[in-house]
Amino acid sequence: MTQSILVYSMGEVIGDGLIKLPFLAGLRAAFPDAAITWCAAKGDTVYAGPLKAVVAGYVDAVLTVGPTGTGRFDWLPWVKPFGGQTFDLVIDTQENLRRSLVAKRAARGRFVSAARQARKPGWPVAVTDRLARLLALATDGAGTPRPIALTDPDALAAAAALLPAGPTYVGFAPGAGGQDKRWPLGRYLELARRTKAAGRQPVFFFGPDEAIDAEAARLALPTALFPERDRGDAYPAVRGPLLAIALAGRLAAAVANDAGPGHMLAAGGAPLLSLQKDRRKAVKFRPAAAKLELLIAEDYGEGMAALPIDAAGAALERLLSGAG
Repeated sequence: MTQSILVYSMGEVIGDGLIKLPFLAGLRAAFPDAAITWCAAKGDTVYAGPLKAVVAGYVDAVLTVGPTGTGRFDWLPWVKPFGGQTFDLVIDTQENLRRSLVAKRAARGRFVSAARQARKPGWPVAVTDRLARLLALATDGAGTPRPIALTDPDALAAAAALLPAGPTYVGFAPGAGGQDKRWPLGRYLELARRTKAAGRQPVFFFGPDEAIDAEAARLALPTALFPERDRGDAYPAVRGPLLAIALAGRLAAAVANDAGPGHMLAAGGAPLLSLQKDRRKAVKFRPAAAKLELLIAEDYGEGMAALPIDAAGAALERLLSGAG
């Protein structure tokens, strides 16, 4: 019986942490009673920070200190990595062989290694597919990634208050860290107008540094909703990624660029239309959405503006109709 699990990674920034959530949810579903420890070997993970509340109930402990395989001499036989702890199952998600040997020393039972699998034919390109492969190996094929189910009751209540049952909500997240990754805001606004004309309710997601674009969207579509900005609920402490992921569970579909908000909406279970700049990154780092449509700008021309709105509208409709 598997009572203790170590997941070994190098660490997670926000995008990495969001992409890995469905793997973590699938792992918990496969081993509901196991104590799961997440090791961020380089000492930093959003699972101990911005996503701590999101992974509550999925991760029982986060390990970031002590010999963890990144030190020059951690492989030596007299060094006790992970504080001498051992686990029934160790899943090594990184691909460095020397570090993998350190991780293996923590396994008193089963050991599943990406470092080994990566040297075999057919190792997937996409991070989500690699994690799915490791999960399948660790569970004899029984485990599969799944959307995260939040356990924070305040987050669920806040989302229900901000997006109450009734309308068909469609999310739009026009932001991105780099301007070159953004589909023009005007295209988002036109797609939202078409959504409203079809009897669905547009919902916009803007980051704290996108106030100008948020106001432009509000002026262009006064009937759209801005739940992260227009807080009338009783749970103001629920904010950031936790709120966005909770709100995603209320959406019939969403549209986002290749950026953090898109990964948040995917993690919350929203069927997602992801608008990507180039194919290489789109394949490797595609969002871990249960239902996903990808449109890639370089398939149409140069730059994000090459993505035609009619193609986006058709892809969104496929998601809304259940055909995506």
